[in-house]
Parts: sequence; C-alpha cells; structure tokens
Amino acid sequence: MTVTATTTGNTTTYTGSAASLTGQGKSVLSQQQMGQMDFLRLLTTQMKSQDPFEPLKNSEMVAQMATITNSSGIAEMNASLKNISSQLSESRLGGAASWSGHSMLVQSNIAAPDATGQYMGQISLSAPATDLNVDLVDGSGNVVNTIALGARSAGDTNFFWNGKDAAGNTIANTPLQVRVRGASPTMVATWASIAAVQSPADGTSTKLITALGSYDPTAALKLA
Repeated sequence: MTVTATTTGNTTTYTGSAASLTGQGKSVLSQQQMGQMDFLRLLTTQMKSQDPFEPLKNSEMVAQMATITNSSGIAEMNASLKNISSQLSESRLGGAASWSGHSMLVQSNIAAPDATGQYMGQISLSAPATDLNVDLVDGSGNVVNTIALGARSAGDTNFFWNGKDAAGNTIANTPLQVRVRGASPTMVATWASIAAVQSPADGTSTKLITALGSYDPTAALKLA
C-alpha cells in the first residue's frame, strides 16, 4: 500500500502502510524525522481505512508495531549514548583541571627544579643512619651539590636544595641524579611539577606530563 499525506489547514492526514515508510527513500515522508506518535497515527489511519473484505493481517500488524518499537528504541538509545559521552567528556576535563598547576611526589632517582629553582625529594630508610648525605650529580658524573642530612631515624626524610652556591649564584637548573650515601634507602622519590595533562578523547588513561617524564596519576605518592 502506498503512503500518501494530505494537509488541510494545520492538520496532516496520512493514508497507507506504516511499514512502507522504510522503503521510500525519495518520498517526502522519508525526508522528515518521524516520531513514535507519527507511526501510531499512520497505523490508526490504516486500520480505519482498511477494506473490510480484506482486513490487515495479524502478521502485518505485528511487523508494523515492531517498526514503531525499534524506531523509538533506537532514538532513545542514541540520546542516551550522547548523554553518556557528554558526561564522560566533562568528567575527563574536570579530572585534568584538578592536576594542572600542582606538583607530585613520584618514585625516581632524578630530581628536577621547580619554577623557583628548588630541588626537592624524599628518602625512605628502613633503619637509622648516623651520617646521611645526598649528592646531586649532573650528566657528566660531577657532584653539583651535597646535602648533609646527618643523623636520621628510620622512616621518611625530606631533602631540598635551592640550586645556588654559597654566594647565592645559580649553579644548576637542569635535572640531576640523586645519590644517597651513609644508608641504603628503600625508596628515593622526588617532587616534579605537572606541566600539562594529557586526557585522550578515546578514554584511555590520563597522563601527567612533568620534567621527569609522563606518569599515570596513580604513580603520585603525594600531591602539593
């Protein structure tokens, strides 16, 4: 049966089979966005105008009802997917913003200066040390500075250096290796400034970009 549309004033009357809509790619109706109510109106009109000597078969009615259900379900599913995508995007951006501009303590034997030129880190000791020292070494193996920490108890010990010599002159502004003398630390960690946050649109893991490299947020021991 062919579907026809007759408009009188503000009322449009559809006559024909609702199922035939899917086969009319070039028709006026196929160019419009059909909602669930439009399908129901078409089906009602078809039932009212059917030939009493050749009524609509049960199988045809079931097929048309299935068309209505499928079309409505697909539209609702698309709307739900768009909403989920929007929420994930907002969550991803919000998470990235919460990390930007902070510093993180990560397990590393390389120390990089922050925006003020400070080298900072933490050493974990399993036993007390009587004469603990931290050497900061450049890429050529030269000791740029030694931080004398003296006697320390077991546990975490912080260290820092402003990157300057005794006269106040800056003598280091690049990453330096951390070497510990006077004890065998169970862990060496340094502070790194978070310069940027990578939050891929495909939903893969967020990466924190620092002077020491890229880190997963779970690698942060502390955040400041």
